[in-house]
Amino acid sequence: MFQRRRWLIPWLLMAPGLLWLIVFFVIPNVQMVIMSLSSGTLGTGYRFTGNVGNYGEALTAFPTQFRNSIVYGGLATILTFVIGFPLAYGIAFRGGRYKNILLFLVIAPFFTSFLIRTISWRIILGESGPVLWLGRDALGLFPDNFTILRTPLAVVSGLVYQFLPFMVLPLYTSLEKVDFRLVEAARDLYAGPWRRTGAIVGGVFGALLGAAVLLGLGYASIGGDGTAVLVVGAVVVGLFGAAVGGLLISEAFVRVIFPLSLPGVFAGSILTFIPAIGDYVNAELLGNPRTQMIGNVIQSRFLEQNDYPTASALAFILMIAILVAIFIYARLLGTEELSGGR
Repeated sequence: MFQRRRWLIPWLLMAPGLLWLIVFFVIPNVQMVIMSLSSGTLGTGYRFTGNVGNYGEALTAFPTQFRNSIVYGGLATILTFVIGFPLAYGIAFRGGRYKNILLFLVIAPFFTSFLIRTISWRIILGESGPVLWLGRDALGLFPDNFTILRTPLAVVSGLVYQFLPFMVLPLYTSLEKVDFRLVEAARDLYAGPWRRTGAIVGGVFGALLGAAVLLGLGYASIGGDGTAVLVVGAVVVGLFGAAVGGLLISEAFVRVIFPLSLPGVFAGSILTFIPAIGDYVNAELLGNPRTQMIGNVIQSRFLEQNDYPTASALAFILMIAILVAIFIYARLLGTEELSGGR
């Protein structure tokens, strides 16, 4: 009898996890969908009417907040990748016996409350904080009226800091699985420095990154006086990218290491972008009313205006975006690449 019912063992092992997901994920999401199609007020009560107009309002009434979420979340994802890939590469290939210590330092901020970490950034980026003291008062790099707090720069800086570990850890996981003998073999086959092409690629990527950051943060524009700032910023960052590409990037990196790390790149991008576009704490504490993100709208509709149908519709739209991103990832790379299976 035991042999005939062995097929039950996997289901029994998964039962606690499945029960947890049903109670704390499936049921609340079903309730959220029902609420998003309901009508009424908190005083009179809500009833299910199939009102799809809540989704129309959710998609059309908050264009600025949707744009801010996509732009700030996208910039945070790109910047965490630019910062996190060299960090993960160094830990994976150069960490040696200090790997565990370095990984602990990456996740050490998680031992402090998310809210406390955000408030600390208000001090760091404030008028009397160390950033402005060094850049504006000590070195004179910024004008006297320059400020960081309550600007898009502060919001994106907070997002990058908060979600950097979500990028570093998947990248490290992928890079750690790369057999370095493949890199040595590539070098033996003349995959050496990538001087000219690396400089070109690094310069183009740097220029695009600089332009995206300046446009996304509102420090430059296409047309008018902002064009000069855009061009100068793109050129400066492009030159830095060309130097990095020409001096540090090798053909072995381009042909072997980076392709094998793509699962980590995609996973880190998803894990960073999805929570970044739904975040509201950084925009609330580090930004201003013009930098509000869609998470701030959901929080306000739920807790302040008690507009549960619209808030539920917005939350469901974000959840659909998460599912679409995961589906695209699974179709492109599959889940086996991250688990080591075949």
